[in-house]
Amino acid sequence: MTFAPDIEASLKTVVNLLNTEVQIVDMLSTVADLDEFLDAENFDGSRAHNQAELRSIRQLRSQLKNIWIGTEEESVFRVNAILRNANAQPQLIKSESLGYHLHATTNSTPLYDRMAVDAAMALAEVIRSGGLQRLRICASKDCEAALLDLSRNRSKLYCDTRNCANREHVRAYRARKASRRSGQQLPAR
Repeated sequence: MTFAPDIEASLKTVVNLLNTEVQIVDMLSTVADLDEFLDAENFDGSRAHNQAELRSIRQLRSQLKNIWIGTEEESVFRVNAILRNANAQPQLIKSESLGYHLHATTNSTPLYDRMAVDAAMALAEVIRSGGLQRLRICASKDCEAALLDLSRNRSKLYCDTRNCANREHVRAYRARKASRRSGQQLPAR
């Protein structure tokens, strides 16, 4: 399944925001961390550059995590609450890189509302298209990173955050090799 380019970009930003918390150290600890994150995500518009704004984005991260792992009913409720609370008013905007796409806030809207509405609009599209199962948590035993499965056959299991796919493949290879040495057969995947 493919989404419009602006929806994919927003979903990837959500994944990256969620994954700022799965590191050993919270990657959104300071206002400077938030600035760095927003620059990396090419997120523009007005900014307060203060602790209150940082706290609001960390709160948004928690809200989005609950949507990411929630049931369809819970996710719909939470997405609608975000859109309602931010007074979202969708409108078509044209940009050089994305062409026409929907914005539901202006660049002067507070950062929390802009990020929340962008994420909620993208997540609404995922829900509307029946794609909630594409929002996952990494299948690696020692990872809790969020991942977005955009593969055709919905087969992505591991995040891109910590090289989990490579580590799991190496673990499986070593287990197969060890079982061959001991004469045991491992069950097929």
